[in-house]
Amino acid sequence: MSTETKTPKVVVVGAGWAGLGATYHLAKQGYDVTLLEAGPYPGGLVAGWKTAAGRSVEAGIHGFWYPYRNIFSLVNQLGLNPFTPWTRSSQYSPAGLEVESPIFQDLPRLPTPLGTFLYTQFKRLPLSDRISALPLLYAVLDFDNSDEAWRRYDKVTARELFKDFGVSARLYHDSFEPMLLVGLFAPGEQCSAAAALGMLYYFILAHQPDFDVVWCRGTVGEKIFRPWVQRIEQVGGKLLANRRVSDVIVDSNNQATAVVCGDEVFEADAVIFAVGISGMKKIVSSSRSLQNRQEFRDIHNLGAVDVLATRLWFDRKINIPRPSNACFGFNATTGWTFFDLNALHDEYRDEPGTVIEADFYHANQFLPLSDEEILPLVQRDLSTCVPAFREAKVIDSSVIRLPNAVTHFLPGSYQYMLPGVTSINNVFMSGDWIITRHGSWSQEKAYVTGLEAANLVISRFSSGSKALILPVEADEPHIQFGRSINQTIRSFGKTFLPDIWLP
Repeated sequence: MSTETKTPKVVVVGAGWAGLGATYHLAKQGYDVTLLEAGPYPGGLVAGWKTAAGRSVEAGIHGFWYPYRNIFSLVNQLGLNPFTPWTRSSQYSPAGLEVESPIFQDLPRLPTPLGTFLYTQFKRLPLSDRISALPLLYAVLDFDNSDEAWRRYDKVTARELFKDFGVSARLYHDSFEPMLLVGLFAPGEQCSAAAALGMLYYFILAHQPDFDVVWCRGTVGEKIFRPWVQRIEQVGGKLLANRRVSDVIVDSNNQATAVVCGDEVFEADAVIFAVGISGMKKIVSSSRSLQNRQEFRDIHNLGAVDVLATRLWFDRKINIPRPSNACFGFNATTGWTFFDLNALHDEYRDEPGTVIEADFYHANQFLPLSDEEILPLVQRDLSTCVPAFREAKVIDSSVIRLPNAVTHFLPGSYQYMLPGVTSINNVFMSGDWIITRHGSWSQEKAYVTGLEAANLVISRFSSGSKALILPVEADEPHIQFGRSINQTIRSFGKTFLPDIWLP
């Protein structure tokens, strides 16, 4: 009689940071893991590919910030060297250069947020406006990423948050809203105050170096995902592209037993969803078993933002002061960034002309335009920031329209987001829109939630070692002290705190 234990079969849906992270760890622990990707390549929005002319393009440029401790640990484990050195950034408006950021970790470290306040080089913003942000520190202390804090702030818009705490109109318009447009991909009146506080704290305010950023020296698909997939396959994981999930089979014991992709059925002892909001909506729309559950139906209350990614090849070298640049004020509801790929990507370092990536967020009004209409608009805006673009000629280009591409943290959306566990006993969730107490954001959050989902599978089957997840750097002592004082105030001072900030 055989005493062999059956190897659990895990189906992971979505080959982005979350799906690859979960698949890699579970495969290393001996699980039979199949990763299903709806597209032709792993990576989702960060998968790169070649144009007909053999030039590399991708669906937007993604930065890797100083707090991305788990992603940096991963690439070290994989033996990769995909990143540029730490880079300086600039910010432009139609009036010209507005802000230059240093490499914060190279400067004497000051208590947060003093270093960010003193070292950021504002070109036009008066000191009196910058000082008006000081009362906002209360909200920063009050928002501790707990469930209670999310519920307290989530139904308030970011615009209301800054107004209620006395932030000047100019500081909001010239500093905070541009951060929201390129960080949460929408204007402040369309962003949850909770999401704004979480994003700003993680990327900028928690510690002085947090705004320092590196970039991939090519497409993320080429530099990270492809070698990562090779490693996954070496340890026994299987990745199947062009597999769009249409249903999940759930038995009478409330267990998922299989994942359906059209005519194909993949047996499963556990399922991990690792797709964005738009992808998850499509799956729910086609799956009777998921439609029968309120938590999955409620996902349709969540939203996503349109992105336009353009890449332009110019006929001459243009001096661009900083390799990464954020822009605001060119359109009331759209933020955009542009990158000097000659400085960032190995492939274009010796290019005779200039290669620019310009990405537009909350770009719904641009998507209906033709390429021939979009390219002059991009060159016009580039010329406003760097006048030398005005005389340059575009000799090649790529325009990628990405409807409903990135998570939109609308006010009131937190109540509809899913945690890592679901009402189906062996179905788990991951991605940058999933509730986690880790405190990270964006790509790092997606990767972390993938590891958290893998750990839930390991707990379920009591087989294998859990993934080590590095926590975010602890709050500085004065922030910890301030939060402790705030808890005391909250306990004894509810009668004089504004009602909207109470639980």
